[in-house]
Amino acid sequence: MDFSGVAAAIHARLPELGERLAERIRSDIDAYGDESLIPFDSLRRSCTANADLVLRHFLRAGDPDPGPARETGRIRAEHGMPLADTLHAYRVGFEFLWSEIVKEAGTHPEVPDAELVARSAEIWSLFGLYAEAVAEAHRETTAELTLQRQVRRSALVEALFTGVIADRTTLWEAASELGLPERGPYAVVAAESTAPGTEPLAGIETALRQAQLPSAWRLLPDQQIGLVALATPTAESTGLRILRRTHARVGISPGFHSLRDTPQALRFARLALAGLPGTGPGVARFDDNPLAMVVAAAPVEAAHLVTVTLGAVLDLPAPERARLLETLEHWFAAAGSAADAARSLFVHPNTVRYRLRRIEELTGRSLSDPRTAADLGAALLAVRGATPNGAGAEGVPRPRPAEPAACPVRARVQTPSASGTPAPR
Repeated sequence: MDFSGVAAAIHARLPELGERLAERIRSDIDAYGDESLIPFDSLRRSCTANADLVLRHFLRAGDPDPGPARETGRIRAEHGMPLADTLHAYRVGFEFLWSEIVKEAGTHPEVPDAELVARSAEIWSLFGLYAEAVAEAHRETTAELTLQRQVRRSALVEALFTGVIADRTTLWEAASELGLPERGPYAVVAAESTAPGTEPLAGIETALRQAQLPSAWRLLPDQQIGLVALATPTAESTGLRILRRTHARVGISPGFHSLRDTPQALRFARLALAGLPGTGPGVARFDDNPLAMVVAAAPVEAAHLVTVTLGAVLDLPAPERARLLETLEHWFAAAGSAADAARSLFVHPNTVRYRLRRIEELTGRSLSDPRTAADLGAALLAVRGATPNGAGAEGVPRPRPAEPAACPVRARVQTPSASGTPAPR
């Protein structure tokens, strides 16, 4: 008997061999012991098929066929079996099969040891070929499945943001698949992209998850938007701390409890982002300055308000216009205290009072009237949102041409701790 006879003798008891091999793999590798992951009957059939493949290679000449190994790699990836465990199972299988070959050859003295040595190199070469095929198919399938999950996840997030999902059961299913709780509080985050397709908050989902803050995100051409679950009393402060570290421009919605309110929360987050001053990084919550958000939400009306309330001021030469607007804003920031405003402006309090009287003369309004103060405060927010291209936050048009440097109105919605513009006293 030669080596092919040994292979034929083992092949004759293939069903029993496949079952024993399946039992060995189950006992040696914990992941294969999970019946819900890999049913024993499926494992037994796979072991039998792979043993048949190897033994037939020794029974006939020809190049080995890695096709079945690729199929095994694909199936194990679909079942969620880790690649390391799959390759471990292949190694156990080849070791088991070779031990059976050596044992069978030992009962046939006519099979020389030299041939066994030569065949041992061949079988381990086969193992390398099949293991490579398994690994390649497993990686390809895993990548495809990951992409499919990402696409589905992105579609679910988009459906929440657009309000396509409204049914309670469907909302629950979406939340479950996205890893979010069914009930809030939640918050929506909108971050400005510096270029199409770039993530201003790269790695944010992982960072939040490590802080026990589940979230779901979608990348748009100009923004990255996300839904964050605030499950603990400290969740909001933790999330804000993480968002500040990104050095991006970020707007955050008020908290809400139902996923049905996600589309409105997205609008609020975008308004908060639009109300963020300047061009540098910063984090603004909608609730930090609700009046600024209202101004940003109604650009046409805000432009008209600016014209009605501050038109005469904006018609002034640039230097005087800048001084008056800056003084008015510092007065608001000082809660209506001329002395405090003077300190922040490094001028005498009488200078502040003079400039305020000048504003009253130009506008025909008294700053002691709360309604006037409210109108001017809203108009200041609209002017502050003006940009060099003639549009303010959310596209607020500038009612008068003005150089950016001539209106150094500094905003206060820079961090989530900002309190907004206080009423004058």
